[in-house]
Amino acid sequence: HRTRHRNGVLIYLSVADRKLAVIGDEAINQKVPENFWNDVLGLLKLHLAAGRAAHGLVEAVHMVGEKLRTHFPLKHDDTDELPNEVSFGRR
Repeated sequence: HRTRHRNGVLIYLSVADRKLAVIGDEAINQKVPENFWNDVLGLLKLHLAAGRAAHGLVEAVHMVGEKLRTHFPLKHDDTDELPNEVSFGRR
């Protein structure tokens, strides 16, 4: 999916497969420090290891949101181009 400003972020967590990823689109990748996504992953991993998955996800979303707000402040014509919901995959 492409957003108008190319600043979308995907936080992917698969407990069953033990997979974790944080992926930023082109424009946000150009704005954040090189190690930023690894820092977000590190935060998530710490919380997951301590059994605090939900808290870790909240903290990760907050951390990413702060960067987005800094580099892509909300404008009057902004719309949600991608869903913000949690996807639980197929059951």
